[in-house]
Amino acid sequence: MDQRNRAAMGGENLLFLTDEQLRKGIEAMFFAYRGFTADPDRILEQHGYGRAHHRALHFINRTHGTSVNNLLGLLGVTKQSLNRVLRTLINDGLVESRVGRNDRRERNLFLTHAGRELERALSEAQRERMRAAYRAAGPQAVAGFRQVLEAMMDDEIRTQYDTLKERRP
Repeated sequence: MDQRNRAAMGGENLLFLTDEQLRKGIEAMFFAYRGFTADPDRILEQHGYGRAHHRALHFINRTHGTSVNNLLGLLGVTKQSLNRVLRTLINDGLVESRVGRNDRRERNLFLTHAGRELERALSEAQRERMRAAYRAAGPQAVAGFRQVLEAMMDDEIRTQYDTLKERRP
């Protein structure tokens, strides 16, 4: 049997996943998330921050000069929750809030040097873990994993994700 036929049969089998196979996948996702966040959590704890701070730093870094409203949409949190996180990051000198160029009512967010350093340490910890997992799984599994994650996204979230993909250098 050639490779194409084996791949097609493997794909057909995926159409008939049992509840047990799905449960195993869900549990793997939960435990993988714990591993994925463990290293950054240790770094964040040293600074008295949590995962919300990490997500804010990540997306401010990815979208230099983003508005507070845009960040609200990306994070999917309440304005009150985001303001609490931003206030801490600004007061601690990790994020700078500047008046918008086109709309003075708007606030644009930038990481300071210290903010970029912390974000780099957090992201590097996750990149190392993902790099090792990707190497172990191989290129086809990496592509398949990304397809699965993208297929689980709601349409609105997928649109935000696609917009970020377009910004990649």
